[in-house]
Amino acid sequence: MKTKSIIMRIIDLIMTGNLLFLMSMQVTQQFAHEWIGIAMTVLFIVHHIFNYKYYKTIFKGKYNFLRIFQLVISVLLLVSFVLTAFSGMAMSRYAASFMNGLIKTSDARELHLAISYWAFVLMGVHIGLHFGIITAKLPKGVFRIVAAVIMTGISVWGFMLFLNADIFDYMFMKTHFAFLDYNKAVWIVILENLVMLILWAFMTYLLSLFIKSVTAKGKKEKKKTIFTVLYAVGIVVIIGIGTLLHFLIPAGNTAF
Repeated sequence: MKTKSIIMRIIDLIMTGNLLFLMSMQVTQQFAHEWIGIAMTVLFIVHHIFNYKYYKTIFKGKYNFLRIFQLVISVLLLVSFVLTAFSGMAMSRYAASFMNGLIKTSDARELHLAISYWAFVLMGVHIGLHFGIITAKLPKGVFRIVAAVIMTGISVWGFMLFLNADIFDYMFMKTHFAFLDYNKAVWIVILENLVMLILWAFMTYLLSLFIKSVTAKGKKEKKKTIFTVLYAVGIVVIIGIGTLLHFLIPAGNTAF
C-alpha cells in the first residue's frame, strides 16, 4: 500500500509539471506540445486507474456540501480534460495526426483554447481540495502564519497575471486566438503558470476550510470560521482593488 501511495504521488507531481508545460506552448512549440499532451492523457488514465476505489464510494455514504462540491469539481475536471484532449487531437499535426479533421479545425482550436484554461483552473481547484494533506504536516504557530502570508502574496500575484493575460476572455470564448509572449524566458513562463495554479489551489483551500468550519459543531471550529472569513475577505478586497486597477488604468500605466 505504501509503494502504491508513493507511485500515485509521483504520478501527481509529473502531471502537475506536465500541466505547467502544456500551458506554455510558446516555450514548447507545437511538436513537443502535442507529445506532452499525449503523455498527460496517459498519466490521466493511469491516475484514474489507481484511484478506482473512489468511484466505488460515489453512491455510498451521506453527502454534505463539501462532498458535493468535490464531486462536482471531479466531474467537471474529467469532462474538461476529455474535451481538451479530443479538441487537441482533432487538430494534431504530429502526435495524433490520424485524428486530424474529426471536427472543423477552427472549431477545434476555439474549443481547445477555452476548455484547456478551464481544465487548468479546475486542476488548481482539485489540488486545493487536497491541500489539507500538506498543511496538516506543517508546524503550528508562527510558521503557519508566515506560510499563509506568503501564499496570500503568491495568490494576489497569480490573479494579476491571470487578468493581464486576459485568460477570462479565453475561457468564455471572447477571444479565439491565444496571444503569447515568445520573448519571455522559459523559467519565467513556467513560474507564472505555477503561480496562477497556486492561486486557484489556495483559494479553494480557504473555501474548504470555511465550509468545514461552518458545518462543525465545536466552539474551537467556530472561531476558525471567523478567522477564515476575515482572512478570505481581506484577500478578496486586495484582489478586487487589483481588478479595478487592471480595468480602469491603461495597460501601459499599470504596475501589474
